[in-house]
Amino acid sequence: MSLLAVEGLDVRHGLLQAVRGVSLAMDQGEILALIGANGAGKTTLLRAIAGAHRPAGGRILLDGTDVTALRAYRRVAMGIALVPEGRWLFPGMTVEENLLVARASRRTGPWTLDRVLDVFPNLRPRLKAKAGSLSGGEQQATAIGRALMTNPRILLLDEVSLGLAPIAVERVYQSLAALIAEGTTILLVEQDLGRALRVATRVACMLEGRVVLEGAASSVTREQVTEAYFGLGREEKAGA
Repeated sequence: MSLLAVEGLDVRHGLLQAVRGVSLAMDQGEILALIGANGAGKTTLLRAIAGAHRPAGGRILLDGTDVTALRAYRRVAMGIALVPEGRWLFPGMTVEENLLVARASRRTGPWTLDRVLDVFPNLRPRLKAKAGSLSGGEQQATAIGRALMTNPRILLLDEVSLGLAPIAVERVYQSLAALIAEGTTILLVEQDLGRALRVATRVACMLEGRVVLEGAASSVTREQVTEAYFGLGREEKAGA
């Protein structure tokens, strides 16, 4: 049984159908990189899995339990944690307060404040600093750390490198390497194709709300992903 299963999911923004019949499955310890152009439906899919956006159809199952109708806070309590695009920290609260607020989920597990700081050591001297005063990389580390403090079974990461300087991106991914080594299950939205292919066990490409390519990261070529990303294969078939 898959840890996470998405079955025929449809998600709308008013009259716009942002996700169209998407089906995905993830096993414990997998890293699935979700790629696609802006507007492909990646963020909407993650938000639907996390409970921040109610789907119009289909199902979401966590370890066989249907969570489609559950509110976001209940999914957090069951082990689904989202690091949203833009981080969404509490800027007037300290780093420590932003991390500790996640304990409201009351999930038990290995992730404590000290352990998060071991993974993100750059946050230790900034614990008493207001989140609004942090650099982009520090804010991203805090957002990921806050999600880990809920002791998730699956971590949803939306555009972790967006807007960050290259050195900050490198630091964030060095920290993610520690999570991957421990067998953390991660669904990752990433625009950097090279980085996505390096860290993921599987890759799925979305186009116009649909998954148009999926496969093991080791067997999918950059050319295949590029064609799927821009819909080139579909154009060729249409013109044949």
